[in-house]
Amino acid sequence: MSIANNLNVVLSSLTKEVTLVAVSKTILNSSLLEAYHAGQKVFGENKVQELVQKAKDLPKDIIWHMIGHLQTNKVKLIAPFVSLIHGVDSIKLLKEINKRAEQNNRVIDCLLQVHIATEKTKFGFDITEVEQAITIAKEFPNIKIVGLMGMATFTDNKQQVIQEFNSLKILFETVKNKDITILSMGMSADYQLAIDKGSTMVRVGSAIFEHRN
Repeated sequence: MSIANNLNVVLSSLTKEVTLVAVSKTILNSSLLEAYHAGQKVFGENKVQELVQKAKDLPKDIIWHMIGHLQTNKVKLIAPFVSLIHGVDSIKLLKEINKRAEQNNRVIDCLLQVHIATEKTKFGFDITEVEQAITIAKEFPNIKIVGLMGMATFTDNKQQVIQEFNSLKILFETVKNKDITILSMGMSADYQLAIDKGSTMVRVGSAIFEHRN
């Protein structure tokens, strides 16, 4: 199927409360534009240099999300334009985003990444650290914590994935308020499970674009 058809299939499976972030990492601009012209405006990139180049080359009304692990020394490159940073996994990174946002006269929306998977390679705050991180973030006027993000273990064990999503949903329910409204969990392989468990934002790439470069 075409990218536009794939996009429509994904969108038709979402409720209106769920935001779709089309994961366009390593995708050619021509393919990204096909999704854009089919109506998709929110795209997620996980490499800073690629995000910066695409933001320069592509339509200015695209809403760019930084979805990958973000190093502090790269924040300055995306601070002028990024709409949402998904993977905020340390207080050090929060401080740097606040600093660079202030330099650009912006308030940058952020999601706190929570470590819910069994894999040690995944980043994020421990579940027990999140409330303290939210409190500390209030000291930084140029960032706004708008939600939580988590990635489940890459496994065929459906029950394990459900359990991990449930743990993040329970945490989200304890911290959500008028600002903290986004629960970002679910990717191409498990976004339907994530939505069933309360996700309000899913990041879907291969189900839309199929082939990456």
